[in-house]
Amino acid sequence: MEESTAAGLAATYADFGRRWARDTSPLYADWAAGIASDPELVHRIAALPRAQQQPNLIFASARWVGAPLETFASAREWFLDHWAEIVATASTRTTQTNEVGRCATWLPPLSRIDGPIALLEVGTAAGLCLYPDRYSVDYATPSGPRRWDPATGPSSVELACRLDDEASVPTRMPEIVWRRGIDLNPIDVGDPAAIDWLATLVWPGPDHDARVTRLRAAAALVSAEPPEILRGDLLETVTDAAAAAPADATIVIFHSAVLLYVDAAGRQKFAEIMAGLGDAIGRRVIWLSNETQGTLRSIDAQMPPLLETGGRFVQTWNGLPIALAGQHGAVYETRAIV
Repeated sequence: MEESTAAGLAATYADFGRRWARDTSPLYADWAAGIASDPELVHRIAALPRAQQQPNLIFASARWVGAPLETFASAREWFLDHWAEIVATASTRTTQTNEVGRCATWLPPLSRIDGPIALLEVGTAAGLCLYPDRYSVDYATPSGPRRWDPATGPSSVELACRLDDEASVPTRMPEIVWRRGIDLNPIDVGDPAAIDWLATLVWPGPDHDARVTRLRAAAALVSAEPPEILRGDLLETVTDAAAAAPADATIVIFHSAVLLYVDAAGRQKFAEIMAGLGDAIGRRVIWLSNETQGTLRSIDAQMPPLLETGGRFVQTWNGLPIALAGQHGAVYETRAIV
């Protein structure tokens, strides 16, 4: 293993613990910091294919096969002793965090699109985020609480989100007439074992317990009307999938934390496809994206200098930054962008 590879992996785990897990999952922050300073485990992770080196996947795989939820100092020997089981799980699983709370941050832009919407999500996993109009949301705004319920009344799935600007409050529930998803490994929302894996991908810690509850409630709701999910690579599938949408609907293609799993060339190609898709299929297409800063240079170049995004996505509309969205849907902030 080259020294630069070891240093890069150690830095990745240290950054994950410090930047993403520190304030919300103390256990994962501790595990990440411990692995970052452990040459033996860094060496073992470096021997895996790149797609299997992600902290989220390694940690979820360890928990799936019974890792003790203890400090790294206490759990280190368990990791070493059960490494083959961890690798076997990571080799057959993928990171597919289906965070339904993100729908609270999709409603503000979706509510401002006139007419019927054809919703197409890339990296959809089980498709839980294809139903933003079926969940209730409690918004905390500068002037007080605001609540949105589906047209049929309060939902069994309740989300909560803090807005920093009253103007971000949704104007209505979007009129969604068609839903499709694309994923390399679609998840059957009616398969209990598959939902258990999604629940295992949720980080441990009190800040995340509600996420598991939401996940299971959303899976139960969506399983009554499961979406059609196409198996395939987003670069190869998205054009034909969009072209199949109803002719009278505005096509909205959206995704959250998907492009970070695509290499730089693939990200750029996807952005180019999105820029030309409307003309290519002769339709109105809107591209909505929730991705971390550093994913696309063209978006980073439009961000205010020295803005610290922290654990928030940069939300974009056709490649233009419009908000910072909490990675689990708890906050939606526009004032820092303008």
